[in-house]
Amino acid sequence: MKVRPMPETDGTPRRDQRSQARRSDGQSAANGTALGSGASGRDAPLYGALDLGTNNCRLLIAKPARDGFRVVDSFSRIVRLGEGLSRTGSLDSRAMDRAYEALALCGERVARKGVESSRLMAVATQACRQAENGPAFIERVRRGTGLNLRIIDPVEEARLAVRGCLNLFDPSVEAVLVVDVGGGSTELNWLSRQGDSFVLDGWMSAPVGVVTLAERHPEPAGDLEAWYEAMVSDMGAAIADTPVDPALRDLFTGGRAHMVGTSGAITSLAGIHLGLKRYQRNLVDGLWMTRSECEAAADTLKRMGAAGRAAEPCIGPDRADLVLAGAAIMEAVQRAWPTERVRVADRGLREGLLLQQMRDDRKPARRRRRSRG
Repeated sequence: MKVRPMPETDGTPRRDQRSQARRSDGQSAANGTALGSGASGRDAPLYGALDLGTNNCRLLIAKPARDGFRVVDSFSRIVRLGEGLSRTGSLDSRAMDRAYEALALCGERVARKGVESSRLMAVATQACRQAENGPAFIERVRRGTGLNLRIIDPVEEARLAVRGCLNLFDPSVEAVLVVDVGGGSTELNWLSRQGDSFVLDGWMSAPVGVVTLAERHPEPAGDLEAWYEAMVSDMGAAIADTPVDPALRDLFTGGRAHMVGTSGAITSLAGIHLGLKRYQRNLVDGLWMTRSECEAAADTLKRMGAAGRAAEPCIGPDRADLVLAGAAIMEAVQRAWPTERVRVADRGLREGLLLQQMRDDRKPARRRRRSRG
């Protein structure tokens, strides 16, 4: 798989915001490759991308633009669909009700905006993949809301996450590791540079996410160091056997590679690192952090305690018990693949879905040759 940097995209919920937001480092977002010919601006059709994960339900509605796409509407809600799944093997009835309610709201937004069904990409990931009753829940959603969710496999999930954050790759490095931390799994993609493109060297899906890890390791009272280390070790064991040439690791230890983190796990660390009084995507998305800054942010979260994390505006009560599990996952990956530079991505699967569908729709149709009789 060859990939080139993609157009800049903006997933903020503000209406009609251009995708070419100012970056936190003072640079204008890169244009990337053009999407090709076709309608853009006011005449462009609307597209939707819906991602039902283990922890979150997210919707993005956008229209094509010359520099990528323009966000028209956005929705995100923590539903914890995978709550208890690692113990029972099935989706809990209350968790399904929470997810169904969020999906119904998404369906209403899609209908209100007039997104055609052919331009709505709706997918479900690890929780519905793993659960015995996952397909039944998808059918319930279809009957009740009209949304046709497709359960995607880890290969497609990883590919879409990479596509969504390609323009955050530093073109001067020789390799990039994209880490997508979900609620029930973590996808890792190793890419190396060949010319002006990055080529996929290997990928893996570890069945450990923030929800599953937090459920395996309930937070104790008192000192958290041993508990945190146990989570790091658990994740470390899950990614011990990597499907790539061990020599690739030399590029990371030698400073010729960097990591891209795409999930709430890394954006939470970024918010703490920046000391934000409220979450600001334009400051977080694209931010460069060092490994020591990630570790310092995790230490700050430990000192806060559960109540302090719940009161933190970049975390909140819904994620207070999950954020350190996410930090532990990131730290385990950084220990296994040491690199000083980590780029924060507040983007991923939804953006990948949108870019892929817009690109496919703009491919010129093949002209059929008329047979001459």
